[in-house]
Amino acid sequence: MADHLFDDFNPVTSKQWKQQIQYELKGADYNETLIWESPEGIKVKPFYHIDEFENPLSFSEKETAFKIVQNIFVHDLDKSVNRALETLSRGAESIRFTIEDENLDIAKLLEKLPLETITVYFHLSFLSIDFVKKIDTIAKNRNANFFIQIDPIGKLAKEGNWHTNLDSDFNLLNTISISCQNANFLSIDGSLYQNAGANIVQQLAYMLAHANEYFNRMATVSKPITFQVAVGTNYFFEIAKLRALRLLFDLLAKEYDHNSGCHILAMPTKRNKTLYDYNVNMLRTTTECMSAILGGADAVSNLAYDSLYHKDNEFGDRISRNQLLVLKHESYFDKVNNPADGSYYIETLTEQLAEKALALFKDIEANGGLITQLIEGTIQRKIQESAAKEQDLFDSGKEILLGTNKYPNKNDRMSHDLELFPFVKSKPRKTLVTPIIEKRLAEKMEQERLESEKENG
Repeated sequence: MADHLFDDFNPVTSKQWKQQIQYELKGADYNETLIWESPEGIKVKPFYHIDEFENPLSFSEKETAFKIVQNIFVHDLDKSVNRALETLSRGAESIRFTIEDENLDIAKLLEKLPLETITVYFHLSFLSIDFVKKIDTIAKNRNANFFIQIDPIGKLAKEGNWHTNLDSDFNLLNTISISCQNANFLSIDGSLYQNAGANIVQQLAYMLAHANEYFNRMATVSKPITFQVAVGTNYFFEIAKLRALRLLFDLLAKEYDHNSGCHILAMPTKRNKTLYDYNVNMLRTTTECMSAILGGADAVSNLAYDSLYHKDNEFGDRISRNQLLVLKHESYFDKVNNPADGSYYIETLTEQLAEKALALFKDIEANGGLITQLIEGTIQRKIQESAAKEQDLFDSGKEILLGTNKYPNKNDRMSHDLELFPFVKSKPRKTLVTPIIEKRLAEKMEQERLESEKENG
């Protein structure tokens, strides 16, 4: 009987739905009233129907595979080891170490960790063959799953300079690709583009062009490439973004006979996070983590609600980790594979974002590629233009951040609680290219409020 539940109902066509909507609008214009356009130029309709959908996309990623990642900045080695063990005992499944000292005793950092059962990421601020070899040896001896996040192009984009220079950096990368047999070593920092204000099409195109530079300039890329992706607040668009990224990367990889795929490490954006009414950040990061999981991220690293103004602390870490634990084990996000499959809206968004990003990628390549356009300043200018449009929407109140430009708590005081400087830092230095600057939407408004606090005591 259940198999024939809807046999008594006639199918309703897309045309019939539209006619009914037009009737309900009582003369109002359908296009002007119900269709809106995203910053990427995608016109979003009020409904999507099977009549207008021909070829469903095919995905094989498993949501059950996503790992909960804990970020740890390594300053004091012993404290970092203890913190890693503590977070693993409390539900973290992966550790992402940020390391700035190439003389760090990496063996000591890892010796107590259960490397056979967890994944470890190493975000390195330097380029060292010897350091990578040490990590690779440990990976071999302990059968560990390591991802070394090396990204010279990302350093150029973010800081304006190479580690040494273009030729030297890529010579070192090619040497690493030969000697690094057990750990994954190549990474693309796509979070930079999002946090600086690039729209989704730009993010996808720049990440694809970023990957293409490595394919073009390296003798061989045999390991999966890691994409570090920041996830924004536009829920369905962000799900589609990650799906489109896989589609586009697979398309590019085929041209280079690269069969290892890509690995997506997702994290919430910093761009919409706020200093005032900071608890709202937990709501933002929750939906962003949901988008990441539903979009097929392999690993998700959450952002603590107080990360803008507090140093790393146990409470903030625990809350951010527990958000992911609730999503995985209490909301059953680990029980359904590819839950976005069959959603006409998400499938359509995925196709449109991929098509627009591919067109922009081709334009970048026709004009010299990503590195050339970074040197010329084209990428920076395009991101600034996109960021300025979003900033105007925020400043005018059309883009809302609750508790900041909508329903702010005037009695909220933050000047006494700042352990970190929460705004763009000015660091004058000589650079090869203009750096891409990450900036939050609320910074100007927050600075004005902090000044007001000081003036009023």
